[in-house]
Amino acid sequence: MSTDSASGPSRREKREARAAKAAAELEALRKKQARKSILTVVAVVVAIAVVVGGLVWYTLSQSDSEITAAEAGKSEHGLVIGPDDAPRKVVVYEDFLCPYCAEFENASRVDLNELAADGKVQVDYRPFVLLDQVGPYSELATSAFAVVQEESGAKVAKEFHDLLFENQPSESGPFPSASDLVDLAVEAGASEADVKDRIESLDGKAWADAATKAAQDGGVQGTPTVLLDGKQYQDGTSIQDIADNLVDELS
Repeated sequence: MSTDSASGPSRREKREARAAKAAAELEALRKKQARKSILTVVAVVVAIAVVVGGLVWYTLSQSDSEITAAEAGKSEHGLVIGPDDAPRKVVVYEDFLCPYCAEFENASRVDLNELAADGKVQVDYRPFVLLDQVGPYSELATSAFAVVQEESGAKVAKEFHDLLFENQPSESGPFPSASDLVDLAVEAGASEADVKDRIESLDGKAWADAATKAAQDGGVQGTPTVLLDGKQYQDGTSIQDIADNLVDELS
């Protein structure tokens, strides 16, 4: 797909600009982290990199047959954008703490939103708790997401979903508190009176547990796991490649 230069930058040019911005932000974060205690940071980051990197690499190298519950139809544990009669269906299994999920979000969000709005694709985002061994944040964020979706509806939940990735903490912490997530929910459009007590009491935990079990029962063992029309999508050697190739195929 291409766009005449007179009408503005093409979708690919926009992706490249976002990728450059993300790279600059990552470099700034690395410099900031370098000022911390080197021994502590290295020990934590290396340990987590082994866990997270191994999980993601396993996801990218799984065969299609290992994903058994990644049906193209809607799930009870997801957030859907785009019409039911869209010709293409995308499912994204994700963890709100997973940096690779954030990378996929940065690379694909704007394009998938536009394609869904145009009726070309229906996207089903399915957050679950994968990185619970790192700390409590994944469960807290997924539980908060469930509360916001139930109390405030899909539109606000999508905005909250996006804000969670935009404000994603480092895997080594410090992690946002429940109160911090209440603030994000309100920024997304939720009523504080509706969500505050429920987020702070982890009232969405049952939903998070059920979403996690559904993903595990389906053979999902890493994040992000992306499916196109019910089959695992693996066209690319990096998260950026996969996002770019997926958008190109859907356009």
